[in-house]
Amino acid sequence: MSLCNKMRLSPVVIFAFNRPQALHRLIESLKLNALYQESEIFVYVDGPRSQEEQDHVNAVIDIAKEITSNVIASPVNKGLGTSIIQGVSTIIEKYGKIIVLEDDLVCTPNFLSYMNQALDFYEKDNRIISVCGYGLKIKRPRGYTGDVYLSGRSSSWGWATWKDRWEQVDWSIRDWAEFSVDRVRRKAFNRNGSDMYTMLKGYMEGRNHSWAIRFCYNQFKLGMYSVCPFLSKVNNEGFGENATNCKQRYSRFKTELDTTGCSVFSFDKDIKPNKDIEKACYHYHSIQLRIYSKIRKILHL
Repeated sequence: MSLCNKMRLSPVVIFAFNRPQALHRLIESLKLNALYQESEIFVYVDGPRSQEEQDHVNAVIDIAKEITSNVIASPVNKGLGTSIIQGVSTIIEKYGKIIVLEDDLVCTPNFLSYMNQALDFYEKDNRIISVCGYGLKIKRPRGYTGDVYLSGRSSSWGWATWKDRWEQVDWSIRDWAEFSVDRVRRKAFNRNGSDMYTMLKGYMEGRNHSWAIRFCYNQFKLGMYSVCPFLSKVNNEGFGENATNCKQRYSRFKTELDTTGCSVFSFDKDIKPNKDIEKACYHYHSIQLRIYSKIRKILHL
């Protein structure tokens, strides 16, 4: 019996909205995965923001129904953050673990194998809050073994977690008053990216509705890590005018997609944070690169 057959596969939950072509591309990439047919698929479709979006949302629902009977279509627009928090909470309560995708992503053919194996391997490691399918283009340090590295910042571009980790997240950020005036902790939070505190402050002041920054803040507060692959199993194609969060063509996040075709991966039970990797990860969230990205956005480049 193969390693994958021994595992209890995680459900795959897709969050979609008004982009039928994007959802079609994601599903076609998932179908290339050996574990696709064995995996239980759920699709959450958010409601339209206006009557003009209704036809696009209906087209997304039709595509979702072609692959699964587990289609949950909202009659109203909840927004991505609320949709994900509610949907993940519902599924993870029943299944104990979850793999999450948004409709602007495309997966490699070994995405499901990697995600399920990592979920199985790190399930008992309480230092790990999530498994990320997306990995930044990070040079593997000399002598480093294993196919993954630890990050203090989870990625929302194809990820997975377990029920006991998800239930530790305080979505209300009840300690905001204390944290917001604590310069030492704010600086420590920003070691995972110069944009972290600004994004969390933006949520607390109503300028964004991000679920991901709240997840990352709780990850920081709990002192936990995410597992990320050196060779990314996910590509984000959601940059453009119709994207929910990334309305520009340029992305500062560089990645090297996994084209190896490997279906078995090397994980280290004693994996530890690596200073060189942490420095390389921070570069993608540095002030300099963020300014460059903003300039390109202003110039529509």
